[in-house]
Amino acid sequence: MEVRLKKATEQDANLIYDIQVKSFRPLLEQYKDYETNPGYETIHRVKERIHNPNGGFYLISADDKVVGAICVYWKENEQFWISPMFILPVYQGKGIAQKSINLIEEMFPQAKSWQLATIMEEERNCYLYEKMGYSKTGSTKRINEYANLVLYKKECKS
Repeated sequence: MEVRLKKATEQDANLIYDIQVKSFRPLLEQYKDYETNPGYETIHRVKERIHNPNGGFYLISADDKVVGAICVYWKENEQFWISPMFILPVYQGKGIAQKSINLIEEMFPQAKSWQLATIMEEERNCYLYEKMGYSKTGSTKRINEYANLVLYKKECKS
């Protein structure tokens, strides 16, 4: 399966929003997180991310079909963050997220570190990030009675 990333534009906002809502709906229903879950965000927030001067959204395509998106932004052009990244449920578990992370990291070789947060109770997500070289920082945040966010970081080789 060929995975590619393409920088999103304003014209992609509705597509990204639709995929984001569909991708995060199961987690929103399970963890009832109406504060931080991207599935509960507005189209306005998607457009803000697209137009962020210190980052942006990238469409994730698998075999020429858009199946998700990954948002990246940076601070001081050295500390990079992935937030959010999502793949439509029917395409999850096929290695697309792993390939997307590799591609986004290759696009920004100047990064000294990468960070992201995920739901601690989502073992598949934690496994993926750890397999990709990310380590738990020890920083967690209680979202609600059902879920906690855990912060991951990956130091880049100079």
